Amino acid sequence: MKQQKATLIGLIAILLWSAIVGLIRSVSEGLGAVGGAAMIYTLSALLLVFTVGFPKVKTFPRGYLILGSLLFVSYELCLSLSLGYARSGSQAIEVGMVNYLWPSLTVLLSVLIARQKCSPLIIPGMLISLTGIGLVLAGDSALSLAEIASNVGSNPLSYGLALSGALIWALYCVLTQKAARGSNGITLFFMLTALALWGKYFCTPQPEMTFSSTVLLDLGLAAGAMGFGYAAWNIGILHGNVTVLATASYFIPVISALLASFLLHSSLSPGFWQGAGMVSLGSLLCWWSTRTKTRAADGA
Repeated sequence: MKQQKATLIGLIAILLWSAIVGLIRSVSEGLGAVGGAAMIYTLSALLLVFTVGFPKVKTFPRGYLILGSLLFVSYELCLSLSLGYARSGSQAIEVGMVNYLWPSLTVLLSVLIARQKCSPLIIPGMLISLTGIGLVLAGDSALSLAEIASNVGSNPLSYGLALSGALIWALYCVLTQKAARGSNGITLFFMLTALALWGKYFCTPQPEMTFSSTVLLDLGLAAGAMGFGYAAWNIGILHGNVTVLATASYFIPVISALLASFLLHSSLSPGFWQGAGMVSLGSLLCWWSTRTKTRAADGA
């Protein structure tokens, strides 16, 4: 496969993933936070069986199988439920932005845990990302801890799940990279996530699912965005320009907010967009801090 074509496919994966926040929220409004997520991950798992293949569990390293399953399922539960439990479309977009702290946190944890070399750029990168989240959480008001605390206090469950998800996904990226040894457990992990959600759905009181043409369309789009997104990204990473894809991926927070605001018919404040841009910029600086240090070491 030509590199340009594979890179384009990888960029399509970025667009698909960017739509997930808005689509998950749309589905949850009709099917409930838990029921909607269970439907999405069930259909996504089926798509992955056909696009990626059925998991060969016996070939997976035991550490990757256990740790990867635990962290991946935990993250997906945090992501989907944080969006589903949001009180409005606008709040769901804010919650989704908190989740996008994971790229910066991944770099930070790779430095602290995996001893990844980095330049001092990581410090302003983290500060910019955190300030961006602060602007997002401050809403229409000026940046202040009181406003942030008030906003988070209005729905601590959603915001707490989103932040937990960001930390868990960063850990997943750092801890399973070597443990996987080339294995791809994505299909299995989606199956386990769907099972966990259905277990919660049937074991706890849940609102009745209300199907409509709009909900069914969003459900199909959400499942497709997840299932085909991972398949497309795999092609891009294996055969495309990794530098281009890595750089583009750090703009997912802004693209995601744009798509979500359209899908959820939500109007977002100028402060939000400034904060979203800062989250992307901070993540990019964190990533670049590892590249500049690696290049310097290679040159030496």
